[in-house]
Amino acid sequence: MRGGGCELTSAGLRARAAGTRLQRDFYVFLVSRFASGAAMTLLRSAVAWHVFELTGSAFYLGLLGLVTFVPVLSLTLVGGAVADSYDRRRVINGAQLLSLATGAVLVLATRHGLVSVAVLYAAVVGVATAGAFEAPARSALLPALVDREHFPRAVTISSTNQALAFVTGPALGGLLIAHAGIAQAYTVYLGLVLIGLLGIAALRTGGELKNRRPVSLAAIREGVSFVWRQPVILGCMSLDMFAVIFGGATALLPIYAKDILAVGPRGYGLLTSAFEIGALVTSVLLIWRRPVRTGRALLWAVAAFGVGTIAFGASRLFPLSLCAYVLVGMADQISVVMRATAVQMSTPDELRGRVSAVAMIFIGASNQLGAAESGFVAHLTSPAFTVVSGGMACLLIVALVAWRLPQLRRYQV
Repeated sequence: MRGGGCELTSAGLRARAAGTRLQRDFYVFLVSRFASGAAMTLLRSAVAWHVFELTGSAFYLGLLGLVTFVPVLSLTLVGGAVADSYDRRRVINGAQLLSLATGAVLVLATRHGLVSVAVLYAAVVGVATAGAFEAPARSALLPALVDREHFPRAVTISSTNQALAFVTGPALGGLLIAHAGIAQAYTVYLGLVLIGLLGIAALRTGGELKNRRPVSLAAIREGVSFVWRQPVILGCMSLDMFAVIFGGATALLPIYAKDILAVGPRGYGLLTSAFEIGALVTSVLLIWRRPVRTGRALLWAVAAFGVGTIAFGASRLFPLSLCAYVLVGMADQISVVMRATAVQMSTPDELRGRVSAVAMIFIGASNQLGAAESGFVAHLTSPAFTVVSGGMACLLIVALVAWRLPQLRRYQV
């Protein structure tokens, strides 16, 4: 009896220790994710400002989005397969080392007066290449750090953490550009990436895989086929992608800040953060949300995204523009949380890297092709016409999807 009691006590202590370790790793993951997210958005906003300063052209801002998307399209599926074949912690840190090297080149080139549009584009390609491997591995790592029962809440907390990081990065970038110069912004980017790298290196669990698949074309096809067989997941991804391609205004924010609203780099930092402030507020509210019919909420959220985009495009008052872009961020965050929860909870662990990679392709297409579309159309017409017409196109897409996919309207996690 006593021997059995000792074994039970030891087992209980081991289980409690494992639970503590997983909880500890989840919070370490959040710190790393915050640093990496802030670094990414800081660099994105700083490079966009730098390109516009050098060229004064909407066309080159659009081209920046296209240059960013090329590595995403060509390498993300490979990155997903790598995440399902190797320790995901090592995959993330390997990608972050490339980001560090790229950031170092930007700092040196800027400080020594050697920077050019070509150098900025090359740096963007380097960082996007790193992201093609980091993003699927990081997304697939989260479910291994929490149990399934608490995973939906963990996704919302993680999304809140990410939204806070995405607020911090552009705001910090705008302040650094205004008061210390663009080179200092790139230097802070390096520091944030280093913190993210050290955080992942400190994780004790989560990277190992029980069922490894060698990196191959067949393994990549398996991930794509899984998504294709899930109509609701595919519908969520497609709705988000086309809405942001036509309705996104991010690429044109330097033009709005400098030429239309005349608020300079500090105002630019606030504009780029407004989207993420809306996302952060929504994430906090969603932590305590009651169950909703998720598909219907998604459709309404994307419709609100279109309305907010139209208001932002038509506004000539800085406070109104900030409020409109906060609304856009709030609407976008609802779809982010729903999509992440549905994808991760519906995917076996051995497929998570590859399925996350497919999701990253959709996200990359929406963000980067949307930036290219905005820049090119603005070059041919005007920034205001591009943003307002994009918001209207977004509303048409919502109506079409709601009509053609009734199962999405009825979907609930």
